[in-house]
Amino acid sequence: ILITHGHSDHVGDAVEIGKKAGAKLVATFDLADAMVKHLGYPAEQAQTDTIGHFGGELTLLDGEVKVAFVRAHHGSGVAADDRYGLRHGGAPGGFVITIRGGPTMYHTGDTDLFSDMALLSRFYDIDLMLACIGDHFTMGPARAAEAVKLVKPRTVIPMHYGTFPILTGTPEAFERELKQRGTKVELRVMTIGEAISLGKAKKP
Repeated sequence: ILITHGHSDHVGDAVEIGKKAGAKLVATFDLADAMVKHLGYPAEQAQTDTIGHFGGELTLLDGEVKVAFVRAHHGSGVAADDRYGLRHGGAPGGFVITIRGGPTMYHTGDTDLFSDMALLSRFYDIDLMLACIGDHFTMGPARAAEAVKLVKPRTVIPMHYGTFPILTGTPEAFERELKQRGTKVELRVMTIGEAISLGKAKKP
């Protein structure tokens, strides 16, 4: 289970799923510590083989998958069910996930646009970028389109929109912003419950 930051809309049912499935937690050291101490994630499933920090990379599943920890600009407070409110969950982040013989994916996490996104293309050939577009709590369509321009993925899937009325960013606005910038990328808008198969794509 990969978790970018501690906010409840991202942690979701991870603890319950982890307990039932025996799934290991992939997260930063600080976030994993908070989830074990305050949310009850099984400690034996949150050890150093799947816990890391920014700049580091994990090798998982006998080398079939690599996960790199990359930065994001957001918050990461963990909502514990007690009188103390949010607990420290470290710094927020994103992931670059590389599958042997398959695609390389960049999950931005919840974030604003920042210039260091451009460095990712020096180290990774990104096939798929998952980019938040909702605005208000993350970057909106315009800043997300600029992020795509920096990262240079083959395909982008917009995320983190439409869940609350306050999130005004839409895929349609995102598509307009991409076109205004002349960005060569495939836009793939998914529906709730949809599953897709990913392969190594060609540059459009």
